Amino acid sequence: MKKKKSIQDFYTMKEKGEQITYITSYDYPTATFAERAGIDMILVGDSLGMCVYGYEGTMPVIMDQMIWHTEAVRRGAPNTFVIGDMPFLSYQTTDAAAVENAGRFYKEARVDCVKLEGGVRVASKIKAIVEAGMLVMGHIGLTPQSSSQLGGFKAQGRTLDSAKAQVEDALAVQEAGAGMILLEAIPPEVSGYIRDTLTIPVLSIGAGPYCDGQLLIVSDMLGVFEAFTPKFVKRYAEVAKICTDALTNYVEDVRAKKFPEPKHIYPMIPEELAKFKEWTASQKKKK
Repeated sequence: MKKKKSIQDFYTMKEKGEQITYITSYDYPTATFAERAGIDMILVGDSLGMCVYGYEGTMPVIMDQMIWHTEAVRRGAPNTFVIGDMPFLSYQTTDAAAVENAGRFYKEARVDCVKLEGGVRVASKIKAIVEAGMLVMGHIGLTPQSSSQLGGFKAQGRTLDSAKAQVEDALAVQEAGAGMILLEAIPPEVSGYIRDTLTIPVLSIGAGPYCDGQLLIVSDMLGVFEAFTPKFVKRYAEVAKICTDALTNYVEDVRAKKFPEPKHIYPMIPEELAKFKEWTASQKKKK
């Protein structure tokens, strides 16, 4: 049986220069595959708004949806470190709301950690959650919940002022007590500096190779989500094509009456079939 890694294991991996493997997943089957493959961490991300529900962004996602999907992932990956992604307005309003909603992830979905977006501006929320006894992963750079303020889904840290802001945010997240941080869509020079500056594990999603580990969204890496493909994604499969081809073959077989075949049916016990034929014959005579 796979041994679930702890936050201490991730600190040790950082110290040794060992890379942390991290994916975003939303359901029981995929979680079972991830655990079988030896993935270190699973994020149940609010990106499920787009990848599962077909929303245009992450804003409409609510806590109940996040809890339902995180419960499913936990059941599928009981021995993997699972992180619950706090959706829009589940933590931005007050420190108390942040603690309450983080607590829901822990109590209802049995997560090992929660993640929230932002740096300096959410430091008090991170601090409050940590002081309540929970582990937090920060998230800076391209933060989808703040995309309207950022001018869309744009890379951050590409100018000196923006790079300095990312460093400031990263330090604020660590100072607030977060145990890890995720950097999204920032240049590798900036992420490498942050990784070397912070003592906590620094994860990358589109932030280059100089971090302590890498995150990809499973719907992107498997070729399931087709609306758009971020620059940082590497496709490891083309599941959408596989599924479409399979469904097309199914439609053709049904229309051509090639499915079901005898091997796909449940025959009656021979003696019971004889009785059934006698009974149906009697029913026809009654008519």
